[in-house]
Amino acid sequence: MKVQRLRRATLSFVVVTVALDLLAFGVIIPVLPRLIQNFLGGQVVSAAQVYGLFGLTWAVAQFFGAPVMGALSDAVGRRPVILLSNVALGLDYLLMAVAPSVGWLLLGRAVSGWASSSFTTAFAYVADVTDSDRRAAGFGAIGAAFAFGFIAGPALGGMLGAIDLRLPFWVATGLCLANAIYGIFVLPESLPQDQRTPFTWRKANPVAALQLLRSSPDVFRVASVMFLSNLAHEVFPAVFVLYAGHRYGWDQVTIGLALATVGVASAAVQGGLVRRVVPRLGERSTMAAGLCCGIIGVLLFGFAPSDGWIWLAIPMAALWGLFGPAAQSLMTQRIAASEQGRLQGALSSLRGVSGLAGPILFTASFAAGVSQPGPALAWGAPFFVAALLLLVALVAVAPAALGRKPIGRKTASRMPRGLNDGSLLARHRA
Repeated sequence: MKVQRLRRATLSFVVVTVALDLLAFGVIIPVLPRLIQNFLGGQVVSAAQVYGLFGLTWAVAQFFGAPVMGALSDAVGRRPVILLSNVALGLDYLLMAVAPSVGWLLLGRAVSGWASSSFTTAFAYVADVTDSDRRAAGFGAIGAAFAFGFIAGPALGGMLGAIDLRLPFWVATGLCLANAIYGIFVLPESLPQDQRTPFTWRKANPVAALQLLRSSPDVFRVASVMFLSNLAHEVFPAVFVLYAGHRYGWDQVTIGLALATVGVASAAVQGGLVRRVVPRLGERSTMAAGLCCGIIGVLLFGFAPSDGWIWLAIPMAALWGLFGPAAQSLMTQRIAASEQGRLQGALSSLRGVSGLAGPILFTASFAAGVSQPGPALAWGAPFFVAALLLLVALVAVAPAALGRKPIGRKTASRMPRGLNDGSLLARHRA
């Protein structure tokens, strides 16, 4: 019982750390596209295209940064990597707060893409401190922490942005640096010395990281489905702010409240439903259910004839969040404990690849829709493209495609050896 309480405590530490990190990230979401638009003289189409470039830059930085951070955390431990990333994010937001031009903002996004690899290490941390049968719930808790950042962050960012578009960046700076200080005092290390592997650039490059995903048929297939899901999800950061502002005339405050509602719904799903649904349905059926809800949700966003429909689409799209923790849980059970950091780095690189294509795909389709005369329904084209991607993912996630091999006791041997009573207590640091 004492060890179980300690496991919950260590998981709580990293969940709070991620929540603070995402809070800082969330406050800039409602204002960054507006700030870009101001630099460009208020042009909506130009702002959409440039914002797509911002997303591309962030994704490239994460593509190269995540495998390095993942492999580094396998070598030196999770704690120092998480703390280093938090400090880097704080300095990045400081740079963006004083940026005199779009070019400086773009540089800030590049730094942010690299530094946000702390999320990669956080997922590896969860794999270290949870048993295989509780791992989906652990990933769900991290997902709920992400959602918390989008509950308070965008709402706070919208209100601060109404005062001054630069103010949210200053607040984000303070939150990230406070997060690093918090972690210094309360975040324990999760990876014991005997499970660490030496850092090599051969393992840390993106190509090698992605090759790890081919180490198991289940891992490769689920990773492929996750790529499609990640690509579809890029529709929200890529165009939602511009879409809602252009089609419904929403201001920063309304957009911030909408994104906060998304956070509340996502927290309810990932922090509550995941731990109840996965044990009953299993990882694969839960993945399929999440993708079905995602398809319905994005179609509602695209078809919405009035802004009232957006509020109906949000809870349905939030159920899409069942997919991620179940997929993560399945893959971690197929990878050795000493390579969990590399796995999460590879998955982050995969997200980076989707981030390379997503901003271009969705901002281009949005720009094409608003630049041509025609019905407002055409403005929802990015969401229709996202629905098509999820439909392909749903077909691929069918049990016949994934195979019938059960997730069971045979995977327990791949759990971290350090989770026995003695070693866990010995390496705990309050």
